[in-house]
Amino acid sequence: MLSRPQDFAAIQGSGMTRSHPLLTARFLRTDLGMTRFGIATGRRIGVAVVRNRVRRRLREALRSMAPAFQPGWDVLIIVRPAIVEADYREVVGALHRTLARGGAIGGTTA
Repeated sequence: MLSRPQDFAAIQGSGMTRSHPLLTARFLRTDLGMTRFGIATGRRIGVAVVRNRVRRRLREALRSMAPAFQPGWDVLIIVRPAIVEADYREVVGALHRTLARGGAIGGTTA
């Protein structure tokens, strides 16, 4: 997981973006042998309990997709308020589609 402010800033500064109504993902190609993720949940999402629940659901969805990740990506997932009302299956589908469009799952796209 990404946790350092420098990593978040690098992705925000240069990287491609893929969007979905439930979330936005920013992708940055790296030379690492693994894919790292960061999750950003702003206060617009809700109170701390709601934001933490959303983060837990996203981490679990990422764990289930882990074998399909392509190495060498830093991904910042920025959640949107609509994700609070979505069920787990919708969250997994949105995350999978977004990551596939960005190249972190499956082949790479430029």
